[in-house]
This record gives sequence, C-alpha cells and structure tokens, in this order.
Amino acid sequence: MVIFLTILLVISSLGLIATVLLQSGVSAGLGAIGGASESFFGKKKGLDAVFQKLSIISAVVFLLSSLGVAYLMK
Repeated sequence: MVIFLTILLVISSLGLIATVLLQSGVSAGLGAIGGASESFFGKKKGLDAVFQKLSIISAVVFLLSSLGVAYLMK
C-alpha cells in the first residue's frame, strides 16, 4: 500500500509541476481596462481552463497521497 501511494505521490507531483508550468501568466490575459474583471469573474477559456482543472485535481491527489503515506509510515 505504501509503494502504491508513493508512486501515486510521484506521479501527482510531476503532473502538478507540469500543469503549473504550462499555464499562462497572470498578466498574459489582462487587457488595458477590462481584462482584470474578465479573469476575476471566471471567463477563462481554452487550455488555461483545462490546465487549471488538472492542477486542482493533481493538487488534491498529491495532498491525499502524501497524507496517506505519512499516516502509514508512522
């Protein structure tokens, strides 16, 4: 069980690193006046939305697997 959780931890950490690095920067989508309100109210489209969802999923998997490994190792 510990080996499975450790493998899951490594895969989720690599996925988290990849999705965070592939996202565009904060200032990339901001326009002159209305750009900040568009990104604030969640009007993201395209790959940024996919990468955001994937990073949230991999962060949750990373958190749960690291807690599981810590619990089983004690």
